[in-house]
Amino acid sequence: MNKEKLNSLLYLGLVGVAIIAPLVFPNFRVQLTFLWLMIVFALTWDLLGGQMGYNSFGNITFVGIGVYTATIAQIGLYHNVADYTSAYGTMTLEFTRGQYFTGFVIGLVAAPLIAVPTAAILGSCVLSMRGQYFAIATLGLGIAAGELAAAWGYLGGSFGIQVPVFPGEVETRSFFFYTLAAVLGLVTLWSFRWLYRTRFGLALNAIRDDEDKAESMGLRTTPHKTLGWCIAAFFLSLAGGILGHVVGYIEPREVAFAGTTYGVWMVLMAILGGKGTLWGPVLGATIFYVTKELFWTYLFGWQRVALGLLIVVIVVFFPVGILGWAQARYPTLFARYAEPER
Repeated sequence: MNKEKLNSLLYLGLVGVAIIAPLVFPNFRVQLTFLWLMIVFALTWDLLGGQMGYNSFGNITFVGIGVYTATIAQIGLYHNVADYTSAYGTMTLEFTRGQYFTGFVIGLVAAPLIAVPTAAILGSCVLSMRGQYFAIATLGLGIAAGELAAAWGYLGGSFGIQVPVFPGEVETRSFFFYTLAAVLGLVTLWSFRWLYRTRFGLALNAIRDDEDKAESMGLRTTPHKTLGWCIAAFFLSLAGGILGHVVGYIEPREVAFAGTTYGVWMVLMAILGGKGTLWGPVLGATIFYVTKELFWTYLFGWQRVALGLLIVVIVVFFPVGILGWAQARYPTLFARYAEPER
């Protein structure tokens, strides 16, 4: 069995898990929905941090754009957004079932239409930087976006904005958003699996290995880096559009542009599983999120301390990730699957 067949089997197995999980664990559909979103976060960060070698702390910017764009578009299609946000939660919106889903679909379509051009504009500026300068610049982008949203009254300011209420039962709502998150996670994984086998994927790896040499060989690195960031922004904005509706209430710093939580977690999840690999972010997201939920369940009051210790353990003991450690520990096993089929 070669590597591609193994990847296909693993992907089919993941599809099976996605179908069975909400039926076997109906009481944990919300948690499973967040898990799929975490997988998308980790995969998209690894596109830059693992495959391209650019450690971005600004990916949360595109999550926030997706959160707000999807919600504002859904509300604005049938109601006055400014009146609603200026009421600070005292106004109740009414949507018919058709209006809700029509607005929701339009909002999800609008999210990448805003996020991708934003990534292209920002990428053309910050992706000319390298190393710690790029990391600091992207960190500033996420913080600035959160402060801008908190100061913008049209978006509800620091008070936030209530997401339209789902027109159905709680069980129907949880299953609906779980399905969307699972489909997005599977599509993201499949898309990246295909992308990494193309010439564009090889170009990203060349930038990671030696950008100066890649440029000397004629590779236009900045357009490739910008395109990679745009691809990440596309999937992150869709994840943000779903995230806002799952949470139900959008706060600019705690939900939309939550750099200290989602923004940091997406980096840690990719590192934990093994950055620069296809399945590392999936593995890392699963282990990290399940562990975090256990901390919040059984270590109430100490959960943040335990999570901080987990972060230290990840950075100190798994600098190359679980898959990187396994590959170094069992090189012959991984070499067997890397061999072409005879």
